Amino acid sequence: MSAVFDLTCDLIRRRSVTPDDAGCLPLIAERLERVGFRIEHLRYGDVDNLWATHGNAGPTLAFLGHTDVVPSGPEDAWQSPPFEPSIRDGRLYGRGAADMKGSVAAMVVALEQFVAAHPQHRGRVGLLLTSDEEGVAIDGVRKVVEHFRAVGEKIDWCVVGEPSAKEKLGDLIRVGRRGSLSATLTVRGVQGHVAYPEKALNPIHALAPALAELTAERWDEGNADFPPTSMQVSNINAGTGANNVIPGTLAALFNFRYSTASRADDLRARSEAILRRHGVDFHIDWHLSGEPFLTPPGGQLRETVVAVCRELCGIDPEQSTGGGTSDGRFIAPLGAEVVELGPVNATIHQVDECVDMVELDQLPSLYRTVCERLLG
Repeated sequence: MSAVFDLTCDLIRRRSVTPDDAGCLPLIAERLERVGFRIEHLRYGDVDNLWATHGNAGPTLAFLGHTDVVPSGPEDAWQSPPFEPSIRDGRLYGRGAADMKGSVAAMVVALEQFVAAHPQHRGRVGLLLTSDEEGVAIDGVRKVVEHFRAVGEKIDWCVVGEPSAKEKLGDLIRVGRRGSLSATLTVRGVQGHVAYPEKALNPIHALAPALAELTAERWDEGNADFPPTSMQVSNINAGTGANNVIPGTLAALFNFRYSTASRADDLRARSEAILRRHGVDFHIDWHLSGEPFLTPPGGQLRETVVAVCRELCGIDPEQSTGGGTSDGRFIAPLGAEVVELGPVNATIHQVDECVDMVELDQLPSLYRTVCERLLG
């Protein structure tokens, strides 16, 4: 087997359900320290983060990943134990195989190979890992970036190892992501008997017209790089469970996935204006998970990753801004170009998560070649 296969298996065996790193980061730190990387452990709350760098002055290329995984779900639903790597039909199975212990292992192997072949490379290469990406993502890369700003740390290019491919390694890269703005809405009413509605105020009825307008609103038209902004209601809860009681309050959750054609402040203001126009008595708490970001065409990192996929994978990759969010949203505001390149995402977060072994073996060469093109 290969070095990347062996390391991926070692990582899968560690039950690093978010935010527990389960020893993944010390294992990686020890390997990189042996080949000359400077190691910085950054712990915030219950979250472990690792920043490993090699080189000196000049541009910095950082690889970004996470060692935490989502829970396995019922283990008896898996064909093999989720935290025991298993090979079937040319695929490596286990929780995190694709998201994203395979990518993390490939980054480590690529960096080991790169500094061995180019000990005097220009600039710096770095690896930033967290154990808080799949969870609340408060004490992970978000907090590390605050530290970077405080000490003047700069990143010029960032490759995120999130599983980006659709059907084959290299067929899609992410060159940006939409922003994510969430709301927790409370609508106040007056509880009462359903037979005497004149003595009560039903918050469900009060919200319904406003909600219809919110869900029908055209927030923007998108642009050449992003689709139009999407607003989705994910939960509504009201009532006591009895069919003869008008509820006194209603709670609703909704989320905007928004493009660079909109701003978070505008989305907040327009939403609240609609609620007020309909006379809704409400309180709303907003949470901005991340602003949208884009590495534009012509950017050195974007052009390099596209060329590497063409040459090593034989594919002209789709350059997408779709999907959810990634920790790249925290790195982009530092002024970095950010591109996501990783394995096929077909089984991530599912039972029997897996990665194609041929593509796993190929992934370090993609990452190493990006290093060589930018810093070799």
